Amino acid sequence: MAVSTGKFNTFTFFKLPSAWWCGVRLRYMDKNKAVVTVRHRWFNQNPFKSLFWAVQGMAAEMSTGAMVITQIWKSGQRISMLVASNKANFSKKAVGKITFTCEDGHLIGEALRKTIETGEGQTFWMKSVGTNEDGIVVSTFNFEWTVKLKT
Repeated sequence: MAVSTGKFNTFTFFKLPSAWWCGVRLRYMDKNKAVVTVRHRWFNQNPFKSLFWAVQGMAAEMSTGAMVITQIWKSGQRISMLVASNKANFSKKAVGKITFTCEDGHLIGEALRKTIETGEGQTFWMKSVGTNEDGIVVSTFNFEWTVKLKT
């Protein structure tokens, strides 16, 4: 898989169609940071007319997972990845365009290095913060990722 945001969003259409149809899009990614947006619409809202928590979770997870996928691909190794656990906090009603930013990409390389060297699975936590168009935090997600060499 290529690393550009456009190609990643095409990948999302075929491999994560529920996220794609809900409007979750990768907007920016480098080795350490990823930005994903989603806009509140009728299709992805809850009964309280705000962005459904699961849609926020998809966007937040993508902001972490896109970097994990990319760094695994760049390693040239066959490595599996999985979310083992997550925690979320919702602090404001999510309406309008919500932007999820993760700046924990630096944590991935060390875990990949260790799993390649030792053959043992590794875990690490990554945080994604969702803000509205005014820059106010609406939700914060923490994901515990596991990586392991495929046999």
